[in-house]
Amino acid sequence: MTDATPVAPALRGRRELIAWRNAVFVIFALSGMSIASWVARIPAIRDELGATTGAIGLLILGLSVGSVVGLIASAPLLARLGARNGMVLALLLVGLGLALVGVGSAIPGAPVLLAIGLVVLGFGNGSLDVMMNVEGAAAEKELGKTVMPLMHAFFSFGTVVGAGLGALASLLDVAVVWHLLVMALLIAATALVAVRSVPHRDELDDPDTAPGQARPSWVERLREDLAVWADLRLILIGVVMLGMAFAEGSANDWLALAVVDGHLETNTMGAVVFGVFVAAMTLGRVLGGPVLDRFGRVPVLRVSAALAIAGLLLFIFVDVDWIYIAGVILWGIGCSLGFPVGMSAAADDPKKAAARVSAVAMIGYCAFLVGPPIIGFLGQTFGILSALLLVLVLVVLSGLAAPATRERARETP
Repeated sequence: MTDATPVAPALRGRRELIAWRNAVFVIFALSGMSIASWVARIPAIRDELGATTGAIGLLILGLSVGSVVGLIASAPLLARLGARNGMVLALLLVGLGLALVGVGSAIPGAPVLLAIGLVVLGFGNGSLDVMMNVEGAAAEKELGKTVMPLMHAFFSFGTVVGAGLGALASLLDVAVVWHLLVMALLIAATALVAVRSVPHRDELDDPDTAPGQARPSWVERLREDLAVWADLRLILIGVVMLGMAFAEGSANDWLALAVVDGHLETNTMGAVVFGVFVAAMTLGRVLGGPVLDRFGRVPVLRVSAALAIAGLLLFIFVDVDWIYIAGVILWGIGCSLGFPVGMSAAADDPKKAAARVSAVAMIGYCAFLVGPPIIGFLGQTFGILSALLLVLVLVVLSGLAAPATRERARETP
């Protein structure tokens, strides 16, 4: 456990804490499963719609816009509903979004319905992303041990399951609409069961407010939240997250299609290679905690960036299947720790953790907002593999900004 991890004595019974932790694990996995279910069927949806690469980029933009709006809306939703009810609402919206995407893909000439489904899916997942991280941090605090890396690993595990089911559906020639409708029902039903173990909490702790002291007004809170943007170190942490999130998001959105169009493989092979990527990310996040504790954030992020760069070069420039698949593995491992490490680094200052985490999350989500259409338009003009060179540049910048994430205990006085 790193020195920056807050430790507090358990406030609940051990069994209740374990059930709470496990529920958050499941919620992380459901989020990953929902995204992977859509991504794994992008080539099939493209074929059913007869859409161009640029058109798919515009559709994915709807998912990104919905995600950013959900990220912004998460704070008022948390304040209004609490984390437990808020996560239920978010996951139900995720299921609704998947269902609309499936139905939209099955109706000729109905891309608008599909686009609406992607916006709803993005909004649900964007708001859920903040809520489940806040809930995970609260559970970690009461457990008194580091579990956030494993929570992010469960997200990756969910993407592995989602990608695997998507590949199986493609292999069996299951229509996209039936596949996504089943996944929507599965996610909604599992969410309703899992959240029963999440405790009701009226509001989040405010470390800046002493017991009995009046809480600051929303204007004061807004001023304090905006003040963190003047911190250059925080912006550099955001650069780390931007590059790594771009690498992760580009794979989520375009890897399956890049395998099909760039390496001339089948739709099923595209889904399988995407599954290899998310499996590599899962492995990186499962093993990342002990490695970070042993070597520290900065060396690990530098090596991670180097792995991602090597993997991207192999995938883009080598057309031998086992070599570019090896590149996908390096790509996945290389970008697996950027987002969770950035979150941890932003939260090192407990008094401003919420505002700092929100700020870097917004920077990271810029990758999901601008990345899909840029890659789509570049892919339309230069080819999908050449478009991924932009990802390579951003990963280089991420590696250069890695020193901003240094743990306070490792800083030189």
